[in-house]
Amino acid sequence: MADAPSVPAAPSGVASAEWLAGGPGGADRLARLLPAALRGMAAGTAERGGPVPAGGPAAVAAALARAQSDGLARHGVGAEQALEELSALLAAGSADPADPACAAHLHCPPLAVSVVADVVASALNPSMDSWDQAPVASEIEREFTTGIARLCYPDAARPDAVITSGGTESNLLGLLLARESAVTRPVCGANSHHSVARAAWLLGLPAPVVVPCVDDRMVPSALAEALASLGAQAVVVATAGTTNTGRIDPLPEIAEICRRTGARLHVDAAYGGLALCSEALRSRVAGLELADSVALDLHKFGWQPVAAGVFAARGATDLQALTVRAEYLNADDDTEAGLPDLLGRSLRTSRRPDAFRMAVTLRALGTAGIGVLVERCCANASGVHAMVEDHPALRSWGAPELSTVVFRPVAADELPGVAGDDLVAQVRRTLLEDGVAVIGRGALPTGPDGESQLWLKLTLLHPHTEAADYRALLDAVATVAADLRATVARESPVAS
Repeated sequence: MADAPSVPAAPSGVASAEWLAGGPGGADRLARLLPAALRGMAAGTAERGGPVPAGGPAAVAAALARAQSDGLARHGVGAEQALEELSALLAAGSADPADPACAAHLHCPPLAVSVVADVVASALNPSMDSWDQAPVASEIEREFTTGIARLCYPDAARPDAVITSGGTESNLLGLLLARESAVTRPVCGANSHHSVARAAWLLGLPAPVVVPCVDDRMVPSALAEALASLGAQAVVVATAGTTNTGRIDPLPEIAEICRRTGARLHVDAAYGGLALCSEALRSRVAGLELADSVALDLHKFGWQPVAAGVFAARGATDLQALTVRAEYLNADDDTEAGLPDLLGRSLRTSRRPDAFRMAVTLRALGTAGIGVLVERCCANASGVHAMVEDHPALRSWGAPELSTVVFRPVAADELPGVAGDDLVAQVRRTLLEDGVAVIGRGALPTGPDGESQLWLKLTLLHPHTEAADYRALLDAVATVAADLRATVARESPVAS
């Protein structure tokens, strides 16, 4: 009789079960390991000492090479040492969205309750592609998406929603469902997110018809003109919270034009959609409920770790286009026997239970609590805008509609054409490479004859700051701009 094959030894001599996060004792094992990871995180944060590591990409790569020269080692160092060492590296080399000077992108500081919920979800590891892998997780997701769908469509008969990885996937879904309804011509504003054109390309649709914008908002009369020859062939993508400025398209007027012409309407509300949670701000996204579909991101106004997207549809039947059969995941006899079909709830197969942490957060705060956080960020933006207007070395693009503040150093306006844009770009990179601040940039048609000009922007998603916390950042922009002005003027062929 042949000998039974031997079982290889577990890493570092530790009993196999001791490496598992789930099962009996899993919670205790996590409790023993988490302090090591948190010690490393605290040490790395202290080492960084600011919103972003200084020195730029080369310095970060060199620091990593010095700290971890062995790459994929043959023998491990053990769980606690690995966690502490690499958590310290990650924290030291990360941009910190919880620092007020880290305000470039729609990149929020996640709520602690959501992060802890994510640890639980990761440990239990439900995979959301079949019910037998995620019995309760699938029901939590169903209840959560039902609630979000009703938030978007309070008066609809049967709205529904599915979880996505964010606005890019949600916009892809919006165009996919339009295509499956025989709508084949995308139309969007010049202010739309780049993912709209990418989605059209991926789906084999024509490049979007681009509608002009004024004040970074789609012009309704221009949309009506564009739809005159397209009618029901068109899917219009409007925006509720543009990436550059946070502007919201005139949704009621756009929806009425779509109704008259028979066009389908998808709204990219990845940024501004959660204003629905605020009684004071929800009127800013009025008309959202008139769309056929809506994209929302809770890793923006929602304070979730990435990724946390939701796609909502006014009619649940639209989502039937996602139906697909795989015998091992959603066999007909299983679904007929009552097992829920999760495979038709996403473009993805294996996917994380991202709805769990979103549901925990909404359970903890309620929609009203989320609304308060949105209001704080928008109030901060108004306060920072007022400081920009009062600052002698800065110029505002316009009052914020959500939480984005767009401004430009006056020194850039004192240089001709391209030289001014060069100054703006160098100000941003200097602050980044010095580890002082992470601020955004955007091109807007504000130059002579509508030419593009480069602007700086702050996207304020930290709900526990005040406007005064950003004064030092504004002063730093002004100081660096003044320091660089002579150099840029000397080096620019236009200026010279």
